[in-house]
Amino acid sequence: MVLDSLGKSLRGVLQKIARSTQVDEELLNEVVRDIQRALLQSDVNVQLALDLTRKVRRRASEEKPPAGASLRDFLIRIIYEEIRSVLGAERTFDTRPRKILLTGLFGQGKTTTAGKLARFYQKKGVRSLLVGADVHRPAAIDQLEQIARKVGCEFYTDRNQRRAEEVVRQALARFPPHLTVIVDTAGRSGIDTELIEELRRVREVFQPEETLLVLDAAMGQSAGRSARAFHEAVGLTGVVLTKLDGSAKGGGALSAVAVSGAPILFLGTGEHLDELERFEPTRFVSRLLGMGDIRTLLERYEEISGKEEAQRAAENMMSGRFSLRDMRAQLDSLGQMGPVSKLLSFLPGMASAKLPEGQLEETQARLRRFRAILDSMNAAELADGHLVKGDRIQRIARGSGQKPQEVRALLKYWETTRKAAHGLTSNRKLRRQLERQFAQGGPPG
Repeated sequence: MVLDSLGKSLRGVLQKIARSTQVDEELLNEVVRDIQRALLQSDVNVQLALDLTRKVRRRASEEKPPAGASLRDFLIRIIYEEIRSVLGAERTFDTRPRKILLTGLFGQGKTTTAGKLARFYQKKGVRSLLVGADVHRPAAIDQLEQIARKVGCEFYTDRNQRRAEEVVRQALARFPPHLTVIVDTAGRSGIDTELIEELRRVREVFQPEETLLVLDAAMGQSAGRSARAFHEAVGLTGVVLTKLDGSAKGGGALSAVAVSGAPILFLGTGEHLDELERFEPTRFVSRLLGMGDIRTLLERYEEISGKEEAQRAAENMMSGRFSLRDMRAQLDSLGQMGPVSKLLSFLPGMASAKLPEGQLEETQARLRRFRAILDSMNAAELADGHLVKGDRIQRIARGSGQKPQEVRALLKYWETTRKAAHGLTSNRKLRRQLERQFAQGGPPG
Protein backbone atom coordinates (compact mmCIF):
# COMPACT_ATOMS: atom_id res chain seq x y z
CA MET A 1 0.00 0.00 0.00
CA VAL A 2 1.01 3.64 -0.55
CA LEU A 3 2.89 5.02 2.51
CA ASP A 4 2.91 1.61 4.13
CA SER A 5 5.36 2.62 6.88
CA LEU A 6 3.31 5.69 7.84
CA GLY A 7 0.10 3.67 7.84
CA LYS A 8 1.66 1.01 10.06
CA SER A 9 2.86 3.64 12.56
CA LEU A 10 -0.48 5.45 12.67
CA ARG A 11 -2.39 2.19 13.10
CA GLY A 12 -0.09 1.49 16.04
CA VAL A 13 -1.18 4.80 17.57
CA LEU A 14 -4.86 3.88 17.17
CA GLN A 15 -4.25 0.46 18.71
CA LYS A 16 -2.53 2.10 21.69
CA ILE A 17 -5.62 4.28 22.21
CA ALA A 18 -7.97 1.31 21.85
CA ARG A 19 -6.01 -0.74 24.43
CA SER A 20 -5.75 2.06 26.99
CA THR A 21 -7.83 1.92 30.17
CA GLN A 22 -8.40 5.68 30.16
CA VAL A 23 -7.71 8.76 28.05
CA ASP A 24 -5.58 11.06 30.20
CA GLU A 25 -2.75 13.58 29.78
CA GLU A 26 -0.11 10.85 29.79
CA LEU A 27 -1.79 8.95 26.93
CA LEU A 28 -2.34 12.17 24.97
CA ASN A 29 1.38 13.04 25.27
CA GLU A 30 2.34 9.57 24.00
CA VAL A 31 -0.12 9.76 21.12
CA VAL A 32 1.08 13.22 20.02
CA ARG A 33 4.72 12.12 20.21
CA ASP A 34 4.04 8.95 18.20
CA ILE A 35 2.11 10.85 15.50
CA GLN A 36 4.90 13.41 15.17
CA ARG A 37 7.52 10.67 14.82
CA ALA A 38 5.43 8.82 12.21
CA LEU A 39 4.89 11.95 10.11
CA LEU A 40 8.52 13.08 10.25
CA GLN A 41 9.80 9.62 9.32
CA SER A 42 7.53 9.76 6.25
CA ASP A 43 9.12 13.06 5.16
CA VAL A 44 6.17 15.29 6.11
CA ASN A 45 7.25 18.90 6.68
CA VAL A 46 8.30 19.55 10.30
CA GLN A 47 6.06 22.59 10.75
CA LEU A 48 3.09 20.76 9.23
CA ALA A 49 3.61 17.81 11.58
CA LEU A 50 3.84 20.15 14.60
CA ASP A 51 0.72 22.08 13.58
CA LEU A 52 -1.26 18.86 13.11
CA THR A 53 -0.32 17.44 16.51
CA ARG A 54 -1.02 20.77 18.23
CA LYS A 55 -4.53 20.69 16.79
CA VAL A 56 -5.00 17.09 17.95
CA ARG A 57 -3.88 18.04 21.48
CA ARG A 58 -6.03 21.19 21.60
CA ARG A 59 -9.18 19.49 20.33
CA ALA A 60 -8.73 16.48 22.62
CA SER A 61 -8.29 18.82 25.60
CA GLU A 62 -11.02 21.35 24.83
CA GLU A 63 -13.77 19.58 22.87
CA LYS A 64 -16.30 17.26 24.41
CA PRO A 65 -17.28 14.02 22.69
CA PRO A 66 -20.84 13.78 21.33
CA ALA A 67 -23.44 11.97 23.41
CA GLY A 68 -22.87 8.21 23.41
CA ALA A 69 -19.26 8.39 22.14
CA SER A 70 -16.37 7.28 24.35
CA LEU A 71 -13.27 9.41 24.84
CA ARG A 72 -11.20 6.77 23.02
CA ASP A 73 -13.46 6.80 19.94
CA PHE A 74 -13.55 10.60 20.01
CA LEU A 75 -9.74 10.85 20.08
CA ILE A 76 -9.47 8.43 17.14
CA ARG A 77 -12.00 10.55 15.24
CA ILE A 78 -9.98 13.73 15.90
CA ILE A 79 -6.79 12.09 14.61
CA TYR A 80 -8.62 10.91 11.49
CA GLU A 81 -10.06 14.39 10.79
CA GLU A 82 -6.77 16.24 11.30
CA ILE A 83 -4.76 13.88 9.06
CA ARG A 84 -7.52 14.14 6.48
CA SER A 85 -7.36 17.98 6.58
CA VAL A 86 -3.64 17.94 5.68
CA LEU A 87 -4.38 16.36 2.30
CA GLY A 88 -6.50 19.21 0.97
CA ALA A 89 -10.02 19.48 -0.37
CA GLU A 90 -11.62 16.77 -2.48
CA ARG A 91 -12.25 17.62 -6.13
CA THR A 92 -14.49 15.74 -8.51
CA PHE A 93 -13.09 14.69 -11.89
CA ASP A 94 -15.44 14.76 -14.86
CA THR A 95 -15.42 11.48 -16.78
CA ARG A 96 -17.10 12.90 -19.87
CA PRO A 97 -14.84 13.50 -22.92
CA ARG A 98 -12.30 16.15 -21.96
CA LYS A 99 -9.23 17.96 -23.27
CA ILE A 100 -6.35 17.18 -20.92
CA LEU A 101 -2.91 18.80 -21.03
CA LEU A 102 -0.10 16.96 -19.20
CA THR A 103 2.84 19.00 -17.91
CA GLY A 104 5.90 18.26 -15.81
CA LEU A 105 9.66 17.95 -15.69
CA PHE A 106 11.69 15.30 -17.48
CA GLY A 107 11.47 11.75 -16.09
CA GLN A 108 8.40 12.27 -13.91
CA GLY A 109 6.20 9.74 -15.74
CA LYS A 110 4.11 11.95 -18.05
CA THR A 111 4.06 9.56 -21.00
CA THR A 112 3.05 6.53 -18.93
CA THR A 113 0.45 8.64 -17.13
CA ALA A 114 -1.04 9.63 -20.50
CA GLY A 115 -1.61 5.93 -21.23
CA LYS A 116 -3.04 5.32 -17.75
CA LEU A 117 -5.52 8.18 -18.22
CA ALA A 118 -6.56 6.77 -21.60
CA ARG A 119 -7.18 3.39 -19.91
CA PHE A 120 -9.09 5.17 -17.12
CA TYR A 121 -11.44 6.74 -19.69
CA GLN A 122 -11.67 3.49 -21.63
CA LYS A 123 -13.11 1.81 -18.52
CA LYS A 124 -15.74 4.56 -18.42
CA GLY A 125 -16.72 3.84 -22.02
CA VAL A 126 -15.00 6.94 -23.46
CA ARG A 127 -12.60 6.73 -26.42
CA SER A 128 -9.32 8.64 -26.18
CA LEU A 129 -6.72 10.23 -28.44
CA LEU A 130 -3.10 10.44 -27.28
CA VAL A 131 -1.18 13.33 -28.86
CA GLY A 132 2.63 13.23 -28.87
CA ALA A 133 3.62 16.89 -28.52
CA ASP A 134 7.10 16.32 -27.09
CA VAL A 135 8.81 17.54 -30.28
CA HIS A 136 12.26 17.48 -28.64
CA ARG A 137 12.43 13.75 -27.81
CA PRO A 138 11.54 11.27 -30.60
CA ALA A 139 11.87 8.40 -28.10
CA ALA A 140 9.03 9.85 -26.02
CA ILE A 141 6.78 9.92 -29.09
CA ASP A 142 7.69 6.30 -29.91
CA GLN A 143 6.90 5.28 -26.33
CA LEU A 144 3.52 7.05 -26.44
CA GLU A 145 2.65 5.34 -29.73
CA GLN A 146 3.43 1.93 -28.21
CA ILE A 147 1.29 2.74 -25.18
CA ALA A 148 -1.59 3.80 -27.43
CA ARG A 149 -1.43 0.39 -29.13
CA LYS A 150 -1.54 -1.36 -25.75
CA VAL A 151 -4.55 0.64 -24.63
CA GLY A 152 -6.25 0.38 -28.01
CA CYS A 153 -6.84 4.11 -28.43
CA GLU A 154 -6.15 6.69 -31.14
CA PHE A 155 -2.71 8.27 -31.52
CA TYR A 156 -1.40 11.29 -33.40
CA THR A 157 1.89 13.12 -33.86
CA ASP A 158 3.88 14.84 -36.61
CA ARG A 159 7.52 13.81 -36.41
CA ASN A 160 8.55 16.53 -38.88
CA GLN A 161 7.00 19.35 -36.86
CA ARG A 162 9.20 21.27 -34.41
CA ARG A 163 6.45 23.37 -32.81
CA ALA A 164 4.37 21.55 -30.23
CA GLU A 165 1.34 23.81 -30.63
CA GLU A 166 1.16 22.96 -34.35
CA VAL A 167 1.06 19.23 -33.59
CA VAL A 168 -1.87 19.88 -31.26
CA ARG A 169 -3.62 22.07 -33.84
CA GLN A 170 -3.34 19.31 -36.47
CA ALA A 171 -4.66 16.68 -34.04
CA LEU A 172 -7.73 18.75 -33.16
CA ALA A 173 -8.48 19.31 -36.86
CA ARG A 174 -8.05 15.65 -37.81
CA PHE A 175 -10.08 13.86 -35.11
CA PRO A 176 -13.75 14.21 -34.06
CA PRO A 177 -14.60 16.26 -30.95
CA HIS A 178 -16.24 13.41 -28.98
CA LEU A 179 -12.88 11.90 -27.96
CA THR A 180 -10.98 12.61 -24.76
CA VAL A 181 -7.79 14.25 -26.05
CA ILE A 182 -4.69 13.80 -23.87
CA VAL A 183 -1.64 15.84 -24.88
CA ASP A 184 1.81 14.69 -23.70
CA THR A 185 4.21 17.66 -23.63
CA ALA A 186 7.98 18.06 -23.31
CA GLY A 187 9.80 18.22 -20.00
CA ARG A 188 13.01 19.81 -18.80
CA SER A 189 15.46 19.12 -16.00
CA GLY A 190 14.14 22.31 -14.38
CA ILE A 191 11.45 24.95 -14.83
CA ASP A 192 12.78 27.52 -17.32
CA THR A 193 11.40 30.29 -19.53
CA GLU A 194 11.53 28.18 -22.70
CA LEU A 195 9.45 25.39 -21.15
CA ILE A 196 6.83 27.76 -19.75
CA GLU A 197 6.50 29.66 -23.02
CA GLU A 198 6.00 26.42 -25.00
CA LEU A 199 3.34 25.25 -22.53
CA ARG A 200 1.54 28.57 -22.79
CA ARG A 201 1.48 28.38 -26.59
CA VAL A 202 0.15 24.82 -26.48
CA ARG A 203 -2.48 25.78 -23.91
CA GLU A 204 -3.63 28.72 -26.05
CA VAL A 205 -4.19 26.44 -29.07
CA PHE A 206 -5.55 23.48 -27.09
CA GLN A 207 -7.82 25.31 -24.61
CA PRO A 208 -7.71 22.38 -22.15
CA GLU A 209 -10.38 21.73 -19.55
CA GLU A 210 -7.77 20.01 -17.37
CA THR A 211 -4.12 20.99 -17.00
CA LEU A 212 -2.44 18.29 -14.93
CA LEU A 213 1.07 18.29 -13.48
CA VAL A 214 2.75 14.88 -13.26
CA LEU A 215 5.13 14.61 -10.29
CA ASP A 216 7.37 11.80 -9.04
CA ALA A 217 6.67 11.13 -5.33
CA ALA A 218 10.43 10.67 -4.80
CA MET A 219 10.77 14.47 -5.05
CA GLY A 220 9.53 14.63 -1.48
CA GLN A 221 8.86 18.08 -0.05
CA SER A 222 10.32 19.79 -3.14
CA ALA A 223 7.28 18.50 -5.04
CA GLY A 224 5.31 21.28 -3.39
CA ARG A 225 7.61 23.98 -4.79
CA SER A 226 7.42 22.47 -8.26
CA ALA A 227 3.62 22.27 -8.09
CA ARG A 228 3.39 25.88 -6.94
CA ALA A 229 5.67 27.11 -9.74
CA PHE A 230 3.74 25.29 -12.48
CA HIS A 231 0.44 26.40 -10.92
CA GLU A 232 1.47 30.05 -11.06
CA ALA A 233 2.81 29.70 -14.61
CA VAL A 234 0.07 27.76 -16.42
CA GLY A 235 -2.85 27.46 -13.98
CA LEU A 236 -3.00 23.80 -12.94
CA THR A 237 -6.34 22.11 -12.32
CA GLY A 238 -4.75 19.10 -10.64
CA VAL A 239 -1.69 16.95 -9.90
CA VAL A 240 -0.89 13.30 -10.61
CA LEU A 241 1.61 11.82 -8.13
CA THR A 242 3.50 8.89 -9.67
CA LYS A 243 5.74 6.04 -8.46
CA LEU A 244 4.10 5.76 -5.06
CA ASP A 245 4.80 2.02 -5.23
CA GLY A 246 8.54 2.57 -4.99
CA SER A 247 10.89 3.27 -2.10
CA ALA A 248 9.84 6.92 -1.79
CA LYS A 249 8.39 7.77 1.61
CA GLY A 250 5.66 9.75 -0.14
CA GLY A 251 4.49 11.78 2.84
CA GLY A 252 6.53 14.81 1.83
CA ALA A 253 5.16 14.87 -1.71
CA LEU A 254 1.55 14.24 -0.68
CA SER A 255 1.47 16.88 2.04
CA ALA A 256 3.53 19.46 0.14
CA VAL A 257 1.46 19.24 -3.04
CA ALA A 258 -1.78 19.35 -1.06
CA VAL A 259 -0.90 22.78 0.38
CA SER A 260 0.43 24.17 -2.93
CA GLY A 261 -3.01 25.19 -4.20
CA ALA A 262 -3.19 22.47 -6.86
CA PRO A 263 -5.38 19.52 -5.80
CA ILE A 264 -4.08 15.94 -6.10
CA LEU A 265 -6.39 14.08 -8.50
CA PHE A 266 -4.63 10.76 -9.20
CA LEU A 267 -2.00 8.47 -7.71
CA GLY A 268 0.20 6.23 -9.84
CA THR A 269 0.62 3.07 -7.76
CA GLY A 270 2.51 0.81 -10.17
CA GLU A 271 3.98 0.38 -13.63
CA HIS A 272 0.94 -1.23 -15.27
CA LEU A 273 -1.58 0.86 -17.19
CA ASP A 274 -4.37 -0.11 -14.76
CA GLU A 275 -2.45 1.13 -11.72
CA LEU A 276 -3.86 4.65 -11.51
CA GLU A 277 -6.14 5.54 -8.58
CA ARG A 278 -8.43 8.49 -8.11
CA PHE A 279 -7.16 10.36 -5.07
CA GLU A 280 -9.97 11.00 -2.61
CA PRO A 281 -8.53 12.12 0.73
CA THR A 282 -11.34 10.69 2.85
CA ARG A 283 -11.04 7.20 1.40
CA PHE A 284 -7.23 7.39 1.29
CA VAL A 285 -6.94 8.20 5.00
CA SER A 286 -9.47 5.47 5.82
CA ARG A 287 -7.15 2.92 4.21
CA LEU A 288 -4.06 4.50 5.77
CA LEU A 289 -5.53 4.09 9.26
CA GLY A 290 -6.71 0.53 8.63
CA MET A 291 -10.40 1.47 8.36
CA GLY A 292 -10.58 -0.04 4.89
CA ASP A 293 -12.04 1.20 1.62
CA ILE A 294 -14.75 -1.21 0.54
CA ARG A 295 -16.09 1.16 -2.13
CA THR A 296 -12.79 1.24 -4.03
CA LEU A 297 -12.47 -2.54 -3.80
CA LEU A 298 -15.97 -3.01 -5.26
CA GLU A 299 -15.35 -0.43 -7.98
CA ARG A 300 -12.17 -2.26 -9.03
CA TYR A 301 -14.03 -5.54 -9.19
CA GLU A 302 -16.85 -4.00 -11.24
CA GLU A 303 -14.36 -2.37 -13.65
CA ILE A 304 -12.84 -5.77 -14.35
CA SER A 305 -15.83 -8.09 -14.36
CA GLY A 306 -18.69 -5.74 -15.24
CA LYS A 307 -21.52 -4.72 -12.91
CA GLU A 308 -23.88 -7.51 -13.96
CA GLU A 309 -21.29 -10.25 -13.37
CA ALA A 310 -20.26 -8.72 -10.02
CA GLN A 311 -23.87 -8.58 -8.89
CA ARG A 312 -24.57 -12.13 -10.07
CA ALA A 313 -21.53 -13.57 -8.28
CA ALA A 314 -22.46 -11.74 -5.06
CA GLU A 315 -26.07 -12.95 -5.24
CA ASN A 316 -24.96 -16.53 -5.90
CA MET A 317 -22.60 -16.43 -2.95
CA MET A 318 -25.25 -15.03 -0.59
CA SER A 319 -27.90 -17.52 -1.72
CA GLY A 320 -25.66 -20.59 -1.49
CA ARG A 321 -25.68 -21.17 -5.27
CA PHE A 322 -21.98 -20.27 -5.51
CA SER A 323 -20.51 -22.62 -8.12
CA LEU A 324 -16.96 -23.48 -9.10
CA ARG A 325 -17.55 -21.41 -12.25
CA ASP A 326 -18.33 -18.39 -10.04
CA MET A 327 -15.17 -19.10 -8.07
CA ARG A 328 -13.10 -19.23 -11.25
CA ALA A 329 -14.49 -15.84 -12.31
CA GLN A 330 -13.57 -14.39 -8.92
CA LEU A 331 -10.03 -15.77 -9.10
CA ASP A 332 -9.64 -14.18 -12.53
CA SER A 333 -10.79 -10.82 -11.15
CA LEU A 334 -8.55 -11.06 -8.10
CA GLY A 335 -5.58 -11.75 -10.34
CA GLN A 336 -6.28 -8.61 -12.34
CA MET A 337 -6.89 -6.47 -9.24
CA GLY A 338 -3.36 -6.95 -7.94
CA PRO A 339 -1.43 -8.92 -5.34
CA VAL A 340 -3.04 -10.13 -2.13
CA SER A 341 -1.02 -7.62 -0.09
CA LYS A 342 -2.61 -4.71 -1.96
CA LEU A 343 -6.14 -6.08 -1.67
CA LEU A 344 -5.79 -6.49 2.11
CA SER A 345 -5.38 -2.72 2.54
CA PHE A 346 -8.93 -2.20 1.25
CA LEU A 347 -10.51 -4.35 3.97
CA PRO A 348 -11.35 -2.81 7.39
CA GLY A 349 -8.87 -3.97 10.02
CA MET A 350 -6.80 -6.03 7.57
CA ALA A 351 -4.13 -3.48 6.66
CA SER A 352 -2.39 -4.00 9.99
CA ALA A 353 -2.72 -7.80 9.79
CA LYS A 354 0.13 -8.15 7.32
CA LEU A 355 1.01 -11.65 6.25
CA PRO A 356 4.67 -12.70 6.27
CA GLU A 357 6.31 -12.40 2.85
CA GLY A 358 6.62 -16.17 2.49
CA GLN A 359 2.96 -16.66 3.36
CA LEU A 360 1.91 -14.04 0.82
CA GLU A 361 3.91 -15.80 -1.90
CA GLU A 362 2.40 -19.17 -0.95
CA THR A 363 -1.11 -17.67 -1.08
CA GLN A 364 -0.45 -16.28 -4.56
CA ALA A 365 0.99 -19.63 -5.69
CA ARG A 366 -2.00 -21.56 -4.33
CA LEU A 367 -4.41 -19.26 -6.16
CA ARG A 368 -2.52 -19.98 -9.39
CA ARG A 369 -2.73 -23.73 -8.73
CA PHE A 370 -6.47 -23.43 -8.04
CA ARG A 371 -6.91 -21.58 -11.33
CA ALA A 372 -5.09 -24.38 -13.23
CA ILE A 373 -7.28 -27.01 -11.57
CA LEU A 374 -10.48 -25.14 -12.47
CA ASP A 375 -9.32 -24.91 -16.09
CA SER A 376 -9.13 -28.74 -16.17
CA MET A 377 -12.79 -29.20 -15.20
CA ASN A 378 -15.63 -29.63 -17.68
CA ALA A 379 -18.80 -27.54 -17.79
CA ALA A 380 -20.83 -29.95 -15.66
CA GLU A 381 -18.20 -30.01 -12.91
CA LEU A 382 -17.90 -26.22 -12.88
CA ALA A 383 -21.67 -25.97 -12.50
CA ASP A 384 -21.87 -28.57 -9.70
CA GLY A 385 -18.69 -29.13 -7.68
CA HIS A 386 -20.27 -32.07 -5.85
CA LEU A 387 -19.72 -34.16 -9.01
CA VAL A 388 -15.96 -33.95 -8.51
CA LYS A 389 -14.93 -37.13 -6.69
CA GLY A 390 -13.09 -40.41 -7.29
CA ASP A 391 -11.83 -40.83 -10.84
CA ARG A 392 -12.76 -37.23 -11.70
CA ILE A 393 -10.28 -35.96 -9.09
CA GLN A 394 -7.54 -38.12 -10.62
CA ARG A 395 -8.35 -36.89 -14.15
CA ILE A 396 -8.43 -33.24 -13.13
CA ALA A 397 -5.16 -33.57 -11.20
CA ARG A 398 -3.40 -35.07 -14.25
CA GLY A 399 -4.86 -32.43 -16.59
CA SER A 400 -3.76 -29.54 -14.39
CA GLY A 401 -0.35 -30.94 -13.45
CA GLN A 402 -1.29 -30.88 -9.76
CA LYS A 403 -1.57 -33.52 -7.04
CA PRO A 404 -4.99 -35.01 -6.13
CA GLN A 405 -4.73 -33.49 -2.64
CA GLU A 406 -4.58 -30.02 -4.23
CA VAL A 407 -7.86 -30.76 -6.05
CA ARG A 408 -9.40 -31.85 -2.74
CA ALA A 409 -8.04 -28.67 -1.07
CA LEU A 410 -9.76 -26.56 -3.73
CA LEU A 411 -13.06 -28.39 -3.21
CA LYS A 412 -12.79 -27.89 0.54
CA TYR A 413 -12.03 -24.19 0.06
CA TRP A 414 -15.02 -23.81 -2.29
CA GLU A 415 -17.38 -25.63 0.07
CA THR A 416 -16.22 -23.62 3.09
CA THR A 417 -16.56 -20.33 1.21
CA ARG A 418 -20.02 -21.22 -0.07
CA LYS A 419 -21.35 -22.28 3.34
CA ALA A 420 -19.71 -19.44 5.26
CA ALA A 421 -21.06 -16.75 2.92
CA HIS A 422 -24.55 -18.22 2.90
CA GLY A 423 -24.59 -18.66 6.68
CA LEU A 424 -23.24 -15.15 7.29
CA THR A 425 -25.79 -13.42 5.10
CA SER A 426 -28.76 -15.54 6.24
CA ASN A 427 -28.76 -13.48 9.42
CA ARG A 428 -30.96 -10.56 8.33
CA LYS A 429 -29.74 -8.07 10.89
CA LEU A 430 -26.10 -8.76 10.07
CA ARG A 431 -26.87 -8.69 6.35
CA ARG A 432 -28.42 -5.21 6.65
CA GLN A 433 -25.37 -4.02 8.57
CA LEU A 434 -23.04 -5.37 5.87
CA GLU A 435 -25.09 -3.74 3.12
CA ARG A 436 -24.96 -0.38 4.89
CA GLN A 437 -21.21 -0.70 5.39
CA PHE A 438 -20.63 -1.56 1.73
CA ALA A 439 -22.89 1.32 0.61
CA GLN A 440 -21.19 3.92 2.80
CA GLY A 441 -17.64 2.68 2.43
CA GLY A 442 -16.32 5.43 4.71
CA PRO A 443 -14.75 5.60 8.16
CA PRO A 444 -16.76 4.82 11.29
CA GLY A 445 -18.90 7.63 12.63
